[in-house]
Amino acid sequence: MIKIFTLIMLFILTCPFTASAQKQYAADTIATSAGDVTITFIGHGSLMFAFAGKTIQVDPFSKLADYATLPKADIILLTHDHFDHLDPVALNAVRTANTEVVLTETCARQIKDGIVMHNGQVKTVQGLKIEAVPAYNLIHRRDDGQLFHPKGVGNGYIITFGDKRIYVAGDTENIPEMKALRGIDVAFLPMNLPYTMTPAMVADAALSFQPKILYPYHYGDTDPAKLVELLGNAKGIEVRIRPMQ
Repeated sequence: MIKIFTLIMLFILTCPFTASAQKQYAADTIATSAGDVTITFIGHGSLMFAFAGKTIQVDPFSKLADYATLPKADIILLTHDHFDHLDPVALNAVRTANTEVVLTETCARQIKDGIVMHNGQVKTVQGLKIEAVPAYNLIHRRDDGQLFHPKGVGNGYIITFGDKRIYVAGDTENIPEMKALRGIDVAFLPMNLPYTMTPAMVADAALSFQPKILYPYHYGDTDPAKLVELLGNAKGIEVRIRPMQ
């Protein structure tokens, strides 16, 4: 009996497939006219959406998760070609022969057989309307004076799930194209300094286009409580803080 018990404990402790080995991620559910969409917060700039039997991975990044243990993707969205957004190892772990990869022109130089979208384009992918929104810097620059994210290179994406439009902004500042958006139900806006927006920039953008739910994401060491304070009196905008450092 002791020998059997020892073998069982050894199996539990060494088996890589035990439940304790699986990382748990925060998730929210948004109701739409075509069923719920579940948002899983992988971290940093990486998200996962589940809707109508489909899985959409956004900027999968190996540092954040073992993507081999996550659901295979029907659609992958890549916002730009920086290493923490374009990670071939993570991408290939969730990509199948049937996965459609929506990406920028610069990403397409590394990832083959994708659907290239340029700023302002609209496409329908597997029944989902996807809009490419510009994503770029106006102010924040590298030491050599170059903007961290030049205009025309990166995308944000608006995905329509039923009657809900979810905007994932990518790496960007509070640019005019963002502030001109309307009818956004859920927005993910980056707040990772010095590469993207300050809390004040995020607040400025949110007050302009009025998303119903606002998630600061990709916020690194920036304190999201500052954004909550700035938007404390804003009516109609619910700020939700999730673990998206």
